[in-house]
Amino acid sequence: MTHLEARGMVKAYGRTPALRGVTLDVAEGEIVAVTGPSGCGKSTLLHCLAGILRPDAGQVTWRGERIDTWSEAARSRLRRTEFGVLFQFGQLVAELTAAENVALPLLLAGTGRREARAAALTWLERLGVAEVADVRPGEMSGGQQQRCATARALVTEPRVLFADEPTGALDTLTGEQVLTQLVRLARDQHTTVVLITHEPRIAAYADREVTLRDGAVDHSGLGLHAPVPGGPR
Repeated sequence: MTHLEARGMVKAYGRTPALRGVTLDVAEGEIVAVTGPSGCGKSTLLHCLAGILRPDAGQVTWRGERIDTWSEAARSRLRRTEFGVLFQFGQLVAELTAAENVALPLLLAGTGRREARAAALTWLERLGVAEVADVRPGEMSGGQQQRCATARALVTEPRVLFADEPTGALDTLTGEQVLTQLVRLARDQHTTVVLITHEPRIAAYADREVTLRDGAVDHSGLGLHAPVPGGPR
C-alpha cells in the first residue's frame, strides 16, 4: 500500500534547480534508499517529503492528503507525531542530556515529563546507550551521539522515518552498527524509512534503491539492487 507520494516535484534555490520533476511512491513499511552523487538533490527531496520545505511545483501526498499545501505549523505537528527526522550530525541540543534530548519530541507534543523520560530511557536502552542518559552530547562519542539522535527520531514511534546521511559522520564499523540497529527497530515497529545516502554499502540495507542524477530520478537501472540473501536488506 502506497502511503507517501511525490508527483512532479520541482524545487530550485534561486536560479539553481535542485529537483526536476521527481515522482516517487513509498509503500507502508518499506525501506527506500535514495542515492546519487553530491549535489543531485537527495537532501532536498527528503526535506520536501518530510514537509521541511515546500516544493515550487508538484505535490507531496501523505495518506491521501496534500501536505505541501499545509501551513508550516501543521507540517511541524506532522513531524512531531507521524514523521521522524534523523540528520547526519544528529543535531542534539548541546545543553540537554541524552535523556532530555530524546524526551524533547514527546514533551513538545504534550506528554508529561515523567512519562517522557521513561520513554526516553527505554529507547536509549534499545539502542545500547542507556549509560549516557544523563550525559551531555559534548561528552559522548560520535557513535553515542548518533544513537541518541536515532532514539529521539524513533521515540514518538513515527509512521515514517526520514534519515539524511545518518552514518556519514561515523567510521565504517560504528556507522554499520548504528544503521543495523535503526533498520531492526524500524522493521520491528513497521516504520517506513526514506534513507538518503551516497554509499552503496548503506543502500544495501534497504528494500529498494532510487537513484537521483541532476535532480531527476535515474531510470537507467544503474545502481538498482535486490537484497542479498543472508546479508543487509
